Amino acid sequence: MKNLVELYCDVDDFCKVFIPQWQKQLLDDGTQKRRRDGRLTTSEVMTIVIGFHMSHYRDFKNYYLGYVSVVHKKAFPHLLSYTRFLAIMPRVIVPMCAYFTSLKGKPTGIEFIDSTSIKVCHSFRIPRHKTFDGIAQRGKGTMGWFYGFKLHLIVNYLGEIVAAKVTTANVHDTRPVAEMAKGLTDKLYGDKGYLSKALEADLFEEGVTLITTVRKNMKAKALFLWDRAMLSKRFIIETINDQLKNISFIEHSRHRSMNGFMLNLLAGLVAYCLKKDKPSLNLTDVERNSMVIA
Repeated sequence: MKNLVELYCDVDDFCKVFIPQWQKQLLDDGTQKRRRDGRLTTSEVMTIVIGFHMSHYRDFKNYYLGYVSVVHKKAFPHLLSYTRFLAIMPRVIVPMCAYFTSLKGKPTGIEFIDSTSIKVCHSFRIPRHKTFDGIAQRGKGTMGWFYGFKLHLIVNYLGEIVAAKVTTANVHDTRPVAEMAKGLTDKLYGDKGYLSKALEADLFEEGVTLITTVRKNMKAKALFLWDRAMLSKRFIIETINDQLKNISFIEHSRHRSMNGFMLNLLAGLVAYCLKKDKPSLNLTDVERNSMVIA
């Protein structure tokens, strides 16, 4: 885990390149506007937000008031009040999204795909939940029905996130695959939720072979030994989903706006990307060459 100084240096180096280019592309409505620098720079705000997801704190208020404002007061001499900081946080959603894109891993020819639920409230509170009214949807996962969204991920065998997409909970797992798989090569492994002859054919035309498990009432597929071995290694993406929820803390039920939800999710993904020790498969060159031969 990076400390805040290392994290700030990484974020600031990125912002020095991205922010000027981003501002050039912003549309102008013709009115003259002042662009005064805030007390906290974009780099500082992003560092504090990402740092929360790399810490052991489980609520942002205690992290900000009990850790950043006390331990790192000298590092952030122009620190804002907690309420004011919450108000300016949505400003960094676009830079945070771009930063995450810059941290994503590269396709390796051995990728895994899966989705995980992002609940926004307990099932009993759905009728009176207002924050995501008309946005979040009910969906069903392996753990039953839930209300919220789905996070779809493609990761490589090194444990790096290659592609990510958020949908409402009622979207089938197969729908975002074609878009997410652009740029992939060779093999993509998924569970039986991705069974689709149409999807398999579409991906094959793009040079990607989709390999999935089968349902209990289906005949077993004829697969190469390598592909069977890789299907048994799908725990890597399940481990990543678990770490995103329980370490990077991308899921909680205290959101007060869609902006807050998206920023929390993006910062959690960034925090995972910056981890030094990611779950990975220790594949040797001999093993990877055997895949090519197969």
